[in-house]
Order: sequence, then structure tokens, then C-alpha cells
Amino acid sequence: MTSGPVSEPTSTPHSFQVDLRGLVDLLSHHLYSSPRVYVRELLQNAVDAVTARRAVDPAARVHIRLSASGGRVTIEDSGIGLTAAEAHSFLATIGRSSKRSGDDAFHDQALEATRRDFLGQFGIGLLACFVVARQIRVITRSARDPHAAPVEWLATDDGSYTVRELPHAARPEPGTTVVLEARPGATEWTAASKVEELARDYGSLLPYDITFDDGEGGAPRPVTDRPAVWERTFATPTARRVALAGHCAELFGFTPLDTIDLDLPVAGVRGVAYVLPDPTSPAHRAGHRVHLKGMLLTQRADNLLPEWAFFVRAVIDTDTLRPTASRENLYDDETLSAVREALGARIRGWLAELAASDPDRLAAFLRVHHLGVKSMARHDCELLGLMLPWLPFETSAGSMSLQEFAAAHTDIHFTRTVEEFRQIAPIAAAHGLGVINAGYTYDADLLALLPAVRPELKVTELDAGAVTERLDPVPTAAELALAPFLATARTRLEPQSCDVVLRAFQPVSVPALYLDDRQARQERDRTTALESADSLWSGILGALRGSAPRARLVLNHDNPLVRRISGLQDEALTGTAVESLYGQALLMSQRPLRPADSALLNRAFLGLLEWATHSTAHPTDTRDGEENQK
Repeated sequence: MTSGPVSEPTSTPHSFQVDLRGLVDLLSHHLYSSPRVYVRELLQNAVDAVTARRAVDPAARVHIRLSASGGRVTIEDSGIGLTAAEAHSFLATIGRSSKRSGDDAFHDQALEATRRDFLGQFGIGLLACFVVARQIRVITRSARDPHAAPVEWLATDDGSYTVRELPHAARPEPGTTVVLEARPGATEWTAASKVEELARDYGSLLPYDITFDDGEGGAPRPVTDRPAVWERTFATPTARRVALAGHCAELFGFTPLDTIDLDLPVAGVRGVAYVLPDPTSPAHRAGHRVHLKGMLLTQRADNLLPEWAFFVRAVIDTDTLRPTASRENLYDDETLSAVREALGARIRGWLAELAASDPDRLAAFLRVHHLGVKSMARHDCELLGLMLPWLPFETSAGSMSLQEFAAAHTDIHFTRTVEEFRQIAPIAAAHGLGVINAGYTYDADLLALLPAVRPELKVTELDAGAVTERLDPVPTAAELALAPFLATARTRLEPQSCDVVLRAFQPVSVPALYLDDRQARQERDRTTALESADSLWSGILGALRGSAPRARLVLNHDNPLVRRISGLQDEALTGTAVESLYGQALLMSQRPLRPADSALLNRAFLGLLEWATHSTAHPTDTRDGEENQK
């Protein structure tokens, strides 16, 4: 490194080796999410300078002091400092850093060994501070060259800077002082209260003591607060839980339902996850708080934990994960993928521990976050087996766990929609048919995995045949007597691709039950497509006609209305009544109506109105005629 005067006039203006105005626009509008990051850049440079100083002089007493008043922000450190040549090279060139190895940077072996401790990675440095500053003044003195004079580097937002050497008395000790003068419109970011807030937010876990002075005469206040709350020693586990709960309330604004330690020493990750006290949507991507070597990287990291862990908010400090270019998120690489998997395993392990040792806490957690656990269990049969006694499902026997339900039903049926379950549940319960509502998020996936955990169980989607078989058959003599009625009913519903069967079932108040399954729906869709297809597609679709069972309208022989309809002598009225029963059962199932179904409902409604008005008008007409004869 050079020492003594530089070879060119020290007062000669120089231009940055980058378009400064373009850089500021890039940083402000494309790279950084907010001007607030300038405080992070100041802290980062100071911490790296102190780290470098400790590498060459482990016994050096180091400090970092931050102050703000009157639109001016100052940060002073006792770090490694710079010579005049280094100021030219490192402060004015994008992409270079005084922390790089090679001929123009640290070549000392100790510094090279500690380069992994530096926060800065991209060499943007002080130029980033122009997002809020109109002028940046740096006074620095090198610790590597005790004979080098202090240097002043003065830069303005017009793209020019000057470098000049100062008398030794201007800075007797090694280190650097940076002074920012706020640009018009940026004073809110340089106010003392805002600077202190940002410094605490970014720097609370940094490895060196940092203080802040607001210029009002009071004692400097500490910015750092180490060790992190999850690494502190407490007298009792209760005291630790209370401290962590307070930390969570301060950072995230809620009191956690529980806490999960996320220490991964091998991966250089330390932290804690806080369990949300209220349900949240599985589609919501949680924002986690990530510190990189003590410096806050982001409070919105959405790729730190697996997607299924949407019920926690995490805060960690890491030495190994890589930041993005803006240093505002984590770079998604193989290392992060491995850490994410390991952190997910910690959360699963916490659940297993609760299941084994604290079922009351587990039950309280599942009352709020059963969806999150179901999401996890989809990919982990071991976890599903562990959670079987706890995860709630809606069944034809009420809300219960799969383990409780399987104790009464080895043949388990499920419906894929809530509406289908609501229609069939009362009838299934009355006739001993075990049905689970799989219309909710993740339930169908878990039921598909259930035989892998409990091989003795048979799990199938509910079909019309299974329900019909469980309903009580009508005596043969009674069914034969109603053969003409059933023939009329089947003829009327043939255009709807629906069969008609007669059964006796509970509750008696339900006159008819509409049943179909996936195969029946596919057959109806094929038929509908056939009707509107051209000759080529008609031949193809006709060749695909299958033998799948069709939808069924199950008439309840025990229902008084069905009995009265079956006794009607007017065939046309019987057909209209059957269409009405079909429409009512279809509406009760809450399935989407096809155009043909809507037309049938309209026709049946108008037909019943016509019959009702005709039957009531006829006697009146007769009486009127009798009166006229008199």
C-alpha cells in the first residue's frame, strides 16, 4: 500500500467511475425497497472495518458511534481505516471493496482468514448512501500504515469527489468518520429518532458495541442488545418463555401460542420460531426475520421455512446463508434448501415431542392450526401416524379423529365436496355407513395416505352403489305393485341420465336422495358432449360409451309424499311430480345445475302450477253453471 502524499494534486476534483445519478436511481427504484437501507450500509462498513482492525491487531480497543442531528448523520469507528490511494480505489469504484483479496486489498494472512466474517459482499459501499445524502464526507486514517496521514474524501451527488491529506492532528488514531448531509426531501430519513430506530432494527445483534447520540446532551444510548434473547440464560424455563413472548410481541405484534428453538449449529443458524395464536390461510406466505452475521437482512423472508409452516413466524441469525444482490432477502440455493428442510424437521420434532409429553398443549395448538399439521402430514406418513389421535375430521358420526372413526369403521368412504357430504351424512349415520367429509383442504390427500399407516383400513370414494346397498330394500310385493309408477319415473328421468330406485331409509322426512359419483358425472359429461358434437366426434364419443353406473334418484318408500305420488292415476301428473322430486333432491345436493336440469325444474314447476290451478278452478266453474241454471 502507498503511504505519504499521493502523486496528483490533492485538491483536484475527480469523477466517480460510474454514472452516479444512474446508480442512485437504480438503488432507489430497483435494488433497494426503501431509503432506510442507507443506515445498514453505514453500520455494515463500520463493522467490517472493525473486523479488519481486529484481524491485524487483536488487542485493539474498538468502538462504533452513531449520531444524528440537524439533517446530518455521523458514524465513527476505530476500524482499519484507509490511505489516500485506497480512498480513490475503494470509495469511488462500484464493484470493488477494501475487503477483497489480491494485490489491491488485504494481503495479510490473518485478514484473508477472517474475510468470511465481513458483512459486505457486493462493493457498493458508501455510494448507496447517496439515496438520502447530497454530500458524503469521510475522514479516515489507516491502521495498517502508521506513517500514513489522515485522508479526507469528500463527494457530492453531482458525481465528483476530492481526496486530500490532512494534518496528523486531524485524526490522531486509526479509524474512519463518515458524515452525511441530507439531500432535499430526505430529511425524514436523517432525523435523530428515525436514525436510532433504524440502527436498532438493523444492528441490535451486531458483534460490537454500538452507541447512538441524538445531539441533545444526554448520554449515548446502546444500539446493540446481545446476546440474542434466544441465546440468553434464564433462571427458569418459565422466565425464558416470558422473555421470548415479549420479544415476539415487540417484533411481530402478537403473543405466541408457543415457541420452537431453531438452532442448527452445523449450518450456522440460530433462532426461534413463534407459533401464531390465531388461524392463518395456508396460501399466505409468512415473512420471517433474518439476520446475517448479526445484521438484519430482511424481515420478509418467505423462503426460509417450508410452505407448510405457515403457522409460525421465525427470527434467525445465520453465518452461512447467502443474501441477494440487494441484501434484502435470501438467495435460494442448495444451502438454503438444506437449511429449510432441517428447520422443517425441527418443527415436526416439536410436534412429536408435544404428542409424547404434553397432549394438552398439542390439543390447544391443533384447535388453532390443524390445517398446518395436515399440510405437513401429507408428505410424512410417520407424522400422520403420530397425529391420527389428534387431527379432527368431519364425519357422519360427528367431528372426531381418524383413529376414533377407524375404531368403528374399517370400510371408510369419503365425499370430495362439502355439499355432497352434507346431503348424505344424516342418512349414512342412520344406516351405519362410515363417511368422511374430504371437501376441506388436505383431507382427501390424508385419506389417500391412511392405508399406508393403517393397512387394515379400506378407504374409497363414496359411490351411489355403496349408499344404495346400505338402505333398506322394499318388500318385493310392494315394489311389484309400484312397477307402473317406477316405469313412468324412469322414463321421465331417462333424458337426465338418471336411474330411479325405491328404498326405505331414515329420516322419513326426506322424500328423495340424489346420488352420483365420479364415473356417473363423467358419463353425463360424455353424453352432453355427444349431443353437441359433429359427426366425426359423435362417432368417437359414441365408441367411448362405458358401462359406468349412472346417477340415481332414490325414492323413500317410507315418506308419505312419495306414497301419495306413487298412487296417482294420472300418468302425466305422476311424471311431473317425479321431475319435481328429482329437482328438489338435486337442489338439496347443491350441485351445479346443467341447462337440461334447469329446463326440467322450470317445466316441473309450471306443470304443478297448471295442475293446481286447473283442479281448483273446475269445481268453481261447475257451481257457477248451476247458479246460472237457477
